[in-house]
Amino acid sequence: MTKIRITKEFVFDMAHALSNYDGKCKNIHGHTYKLFVTLIGIPCEDCSSPKNGMVLDFGDLKNIVKIPIVDVFDHALVVPANKGFEDLRKFQETDKYIEVPFQPTCENLTIYIANIIRSKLPDSVSLYSIRLYETPTSYAEWFADDNQ
Repeated sequence: MTKIRITKEFVFDMAHALSNYDGKCKNIHGHTYKLFVTLIGIPCEDCSSPKNGMVLDFGDLKNIVKIPIVDVFDHALVVPANKGFEDLRKFQETDKYIEVPFQPTCENLTIYIANIIRSKLPDSVSLYSIRLYETPTSYAEWFADDNQ
């Protein structure tokens, strides 16, 4: 049985604020994120199945990622909880304002996204990797082999 990797790309725009950061990005700012999700599995060999030959239907992968990640973070302001951004809570009522229990760096967002996806996958496939581009030239990666 041959294992195959499949990858789907997602794009979303998100602003974030970093607590106690000492660089140019200490101010609230945004990025166009590109997320690449790669799964690994054995293609379905059941000739009677409408999913014959697929590791996972790309439409199913889209729903696994889009609803809890892209739809949540797209055009949102993400800040670390309890780190001095409480005055921004006024935006919760009209805008997408999200407090997370971590510093919302590209690295931490990658870990967070990997955990969400892993919890939603069927048993027949595994998350192989996540690549989250924060800018066209900067990204963080998560690999299953590194996180056993």
